[in-house]
Amino acid sequence: MKVVVMGAGVIGVTTAYYLAKAGAEVTVLDRQDGPGMETSYANAGELSYGMTSPWAAPGIPVKAIKWLFMKRRPLFIWPLISPTMWKWSWQMIQNCNEDAYRINKSRMVRVSNYSRDVMPDLIAETGIDYEGRAQGTLQLFRTAKQMKASRADQEILAEFDSPFEELGRDACIAAEPALAEVRHKFVGGLRLTADRTGDCRMFTMALAEKAAALGVQFQYGQSIKGFAVENGQIAGVETELAGRITGDKYVCALGSYAPILLRKVGINLPIYPVKGYSVTLPVTDDAFAPQSTIMDETHKVAITRLGDRIRVAGTAEIAGYSGRLGPHATDTVKHVIGDLFPKGGDISQAEGWTGLRPMTPDGTPVLGATTFDNLFLNTGHGTLGWTMACGSGRAVADVVMGKQPDIDFDGLTAARYGQ
Repeated sequence: MKVVVMGAGVIGVTTAYYLAKAGAEVTVLDRQDGPGMETSYANAGELSYGMTSPWAAPGIPVKAIKWLFMKRRPLFIWPLISPTMWKWSWQMIQNCNEDAYRINKSRMVRVSNYSRDVMPDLIAETGIDYEGRAQGTLQLFRTAKQMKASRADQEILAEFDSPFEELGRDACIAAEPALAEVRHKFVGGLRLTADRTGDCRMFTMALAEKAAALGVQFQYGQSIKGFAVENGQIAGVETELAGRITGDKYVCALGSYAPILLRKVGINLPIYPVKGYSVTLPVTDDAFAPQSTIMDETHKVAITRLGDRIRVAGTAEIAGYSGRLGPHATDTVKHVIGDLFPKGGDISQAEGWTGLRPMTPDGTPVLGATTFDNLFLNTGHGTLGWTMACGSGRAVADVVMGKQPDIDFDGLTAARYGQ
């Protein structure tokens, strides 16, 4: 069976790897000149199994208004004349209730827990290095109010079998010794013990090499123009340089750009590009640097240790398909690393980056079958593409190959949007 995978980010590459292992002849198309060059390039580095939750949650609309007035705010909304943006925003608001939150979270956790369980097997069988660590995530609370509010989150974590520890100030410092320097700036935290960390792009590049060794053909520099449709089937992928590329089956793993391509064949997905920012800086003193991931609850910024570097990522900017990295775009993430780990890294050498997260209004990715019986989806993971990559890649590969996946796809497919 010949399978064409569109997209060479972490989602497309993991899908291609599992397809090749199952015996498929796989071709991967991507417009960049290598794997992991867009959203997978410099994300937060978190494998956030414990923090798998939809952004659409009870109380979020009120919080969002408050965030907009913060000096170093985690949310920016540009009032574009865009029906797509406003429709997506309204759909997200409609999911900000208790019933929808629990349904959406249960769907997301189904994918992330599966990914948590299968990723160690992939690492063991490939031996790839991605600067991985398994020391959990520390959600850091600067106020007693935040600490108290986390009790509701703890109930949900327990319900979905996500292990955690509630920590006082001293216990936070025991987990992250460098925080002793700023102990007056926080009151406690919540440690998510099953979480891991690692460099997503390093993983994607290494796995692409393993996939190539299994026979996967990577065609880079191939911009996709659309699909060829014949007799109710996808007959090929039209590219600018190579013309039509054909296969028996097709997988769309194009992240934020998936809906642009899919709507040309009548598949309308509510996936919107939510822009994020990061900086990566060198560690200057290990004793004063983070050891795993710290999530600053106030600014919604993640600080992650990646070998001899520190990755600081955050901010949600709703501004369409803008890839601009403005002069003040990374001010918030730079502030947080300087505030919590002032001696740990060299901010003067920070490398800024921006990428588009493919967000659905309900937070759940869009996986599996479409109205075309030879076209499949693996997209819409939002901020959790790295977290869910191995699980969704393996599950979608099983569906493409006609195997029964290990997880239930109910509520995960485009059918929930009437597609």
